[in-house]
Amino acid sequence: MFIAKLFRSSLAVLLGFWYLFLVAAPSYGHSNKVMGELQFIAVTQADKHCGIWIDGQYVGYLGELKGDRQVVLLPGEHEIVARESGYRDFSKTVVVEPGQEQNINVSLMRDPRARVPAVTAEVKLDVTPSRAAVFMDNNFLGPVSEFGGARHTLLISPGKHRIKIALPGYQTFETEINLQPNQKFTLKTDLVAGSITQAGSLIKKP
Repeated sequence: MFIAKLFRSSLAVLLGFWYLFLVAAPSYGHSNKVMGELQFIAVTQADKHCGIWIDGQYVGYLGELKGDRQVVLLPGEHEIVARESGYRDFSKTVVVEPGQEQNINVSLMRDPRARVPAVTAEVKLDVTPSRAAVFMDNNFLGPVSEFGGARHTLLISPGKHRIKIALPGYQTFETEINLQPNQKFTLKTDLVAGSITQAGSLIKKP
């Protein structure tokens, strides 16, 4: 009886040891004590669609920078800029510490100079990847996903406009459109994969 109890006790200890090895060890192995992580937090719903530039390089829109797209940086000082159409730029200098996570609360303020045109034309985007950045007349508007689908369109003033769609790792697509009042237009394209050097200057701006 004593030997059986001793065996069961030893087995429980052994199983507990293997549980710690299989469960706890991997989480320790994935920790990164060299790089630092930034977590972006949108203060308002509109802030989720703002574009994020780090040290002058566009990295994506705020709402997607999590999970496998979380921002991990080398330790040191970095310049963060958030942009959204109709809002003033949000900028912040952060110091990234090794192995630490830092929250960045992004709150954009409306630009009083921004005006919605009285007469508009409608543009719908059917572009892949949908996370690419959309620029009109060199101004950042938001990610492609914000201007596609049944309910999402881009309302612009009639006339000529230069549209550029860019994403790091792809060649920049650009075209000129000339729309009449109340005209509806669909822009469809797939970005071509390429080098970071082919992404264009708009996603590399101070």
